[in-house]
Amino acid sequence: MTHWIIAPIILPALLAPFIVLAARYHIGIQRVFSVVGVLALITIAAGLAWNTSDGSILLYQLSDWAAPFGIVLVGDRLSTLMVLLTAVLALFVLLYAIGSGWDDRGRHFHALFQFQLMGIMGAFLTGDLFNLFVFFEVLLIASYGLMIHAGGNARLRAGVQYVLFNLIGSTLFLFALGSIYAETGTLNMADLANRVQLIGPKETTGIRVASVLLLLVFAIKAALVPLHFWLPSSYAEAPAPVAALFAIMTKVGAYAIIRVYTMIFHPGLEVTSGLFDLWLLPAALVSLAIGMTGVLAARSLDRLVAYSIIGSMGMVMVAISLFNPAGIAAALYYIVHSTLAGATLFLISDLVRTGRGNLDLIPQPAMAGTALTAGLFFAGAIAMSGLPPLSGFLGKLLVLEAAYATNLMVWIWAIVLGSSLVSILGFARAGSVLFWKSHSVELGEELPERTAPAMLSYVAVGGLVTLLALHTVFAGQVHKYTTTMAVQLFAPEPYIATVVETPGKLSKPKEDH
Repeated sequence: MTHWIIAPIILPALLAPFIVLAARYHIGIQRVFSVVGVLALITIAAGLAWNTSDGSILLYQLSDWAAPFGIVLVGDRLSTLMVLLTAVLALFVLLYAIGSGWDDRGRHFHALFQFQLMGIMGAFLTGDLFNLFVFFEVLLIASYGLMIHAGGNARLRAGVQYVLFNLIGSTLFLFALGSIYAETGTLNMADLANRVQLIGPKETTGIRVASVLLLLVFAIKAALVPLHFWLPSSYAEAPAPVAALFAIMTKVGAYAIIRVYTMIFHPGLEVTSGLFDLWLLPAALVSLAIGMTGVLAARSLDRLVAYSIIGSMGMVMVAISLFNPAGIAAALYYIVHSTLAGATLFLISDLVRTGRGNLDLIPQPAMAGTALTAGLFFAGAIAMSGLPPLSGFLGKLLVLEAAYATNLMVWIWAIVLGSSLVSILGFARAGSVLFWKSHSVELGEELPERTAPAMLSYVAVGGLVTLLALHTVFAGQVHKYTTTMAVQLFAPEPYIATVVETPGKLSKPKEDH
C-alpha cells in the first residue's frame, strides 16, 4: 500500500485552512504557498502517473481498513492521468490569477482554489461511489465560492443557478446510491462490480433504475443536453481564472461515466442494454450541434467560449457513447485537448476584456496589446474548432475513425463535420470583429479605459498554448497510451482484485512488522 496516492487530496486540504488562518491578510504569502503547493501537486501527480504507466494499480486503505468496509483510494492509468492534467492546468490558471490580480479582487481566493483542487483530486482517486458523492459536494461548495469571487449581481445570479442545478444532481445521486445499496449492500466500486453480476435477469429493475439515475447525474456534471442549461451563464459570469479551472470540472462527469460504466455496469450486462446507443449517443450529438451553433450565435466572447465547452463535451460524449476501446481512447485524447483549449480561451477572453474594456462582439477601436492577444486567440480558436495542425483536428479524426464501423456512422460524421464548420465560422466572426474591424473604428469618448494585460498573464496563456502544441507533437505517443488505458478499463479484473478479495477466497493474514 502506497501513501503517496492520498497526497493530492491531503496537500490542498492542509494548505487551504493554513492560508485562511495564517495568511488571511497577506496576499503575497498566499500566492507563494499556493504556487508552491501546486508545484508539489504536479510533482506528486507525475510520480503517480509514472508508477501506473506499466498497468500497476495503486491502493490506499484509510486507517488500514480493507474494502468494502473501509474507504479506499485507487490509482490506475486513467485516474492518475486526470490528476496530472488537473495539477498542470491549476498551475497556469493560478499564474494567470496572480498576474491579472484576480486573486486580490475578493477574499479567500487561494483557500477556495485549494479546496477546489482537493475535491477534483478526490473525485478522480476515490474507489467508492459514496465518497465520489462527497467529493462532488466539496467541488460544489468551493466552486460556488470561486464563482461569486469579486461579487456582482450578475455573478451572484449565475452562481445561484449553478448551485440549484447541481443540487438537483446531488439529490438524484443520493437516490441512486440508496437504490444501489438496497440492491447490493455495498457502494465500493470494485465490490459492486462483483455483486452486480450476481443479480438475476428477473431482479434487475432496481439496479437498472440506479444505473439510469447515475447516468443522469454524470450528464448534469458533463453539461450534456438537455441538462446543460446551467453552464453558459455560470461559466460566462465567473471570473476568467475560475472559468478556466472549471474546464476540468465537466470532465469529472465524463470520467465518472467511463469509470462506472466500464467497471460496474459494463456493456455485457442486461442492465445497460440500450443505455448508450439509444440515449447517450443522440444526446451527445445534439449537445455537439447546439454547442457549436451557440458559438456562431453568441453576442459576447465569454458566451462564445462557454458554448464551445458544451460542444467539446458533446464531442467527448460521442466518443464515449461508442463504448468500445477505440472510442474510449479517442475520448481520453480529446478530454486532454478540450480541457487545455477551453481553459486557454477563457483566459484569452479576459485578456480581451482587459485590453478592450468589454467582451461584446461588436466593432470597437483596437484594444491594448492587440497583436499578442490576437495571436493567442488565433491559436485557441484553431484548437477548439478542430482545424489542423493542432490537437483538436487529430482528436476529431480519432473520433470519426472510432465511429466508422458503427451503424450510425453517417449521422456521426455528418454532425461532427457540420458542427466543425459552424464553429469555424463562429470563431472567424469573433476574431474578425475583435481584431480586424477594430482598425476601421474611431476612438469614442464613452468607451471604457483600456489597459495592457500583465506579462505574467501572457506567460500563463502562452504556457497552455505550448501544452496544446506538445499534445499535437506527441499525439502518437499519447494516443498509444490512451489506447492501453482503454484496454485496461475494459478488463477491470486487476483493479477489482487489487481492491477486494476474489469471491470465494480468504485473504491472507498480514504479517506484523
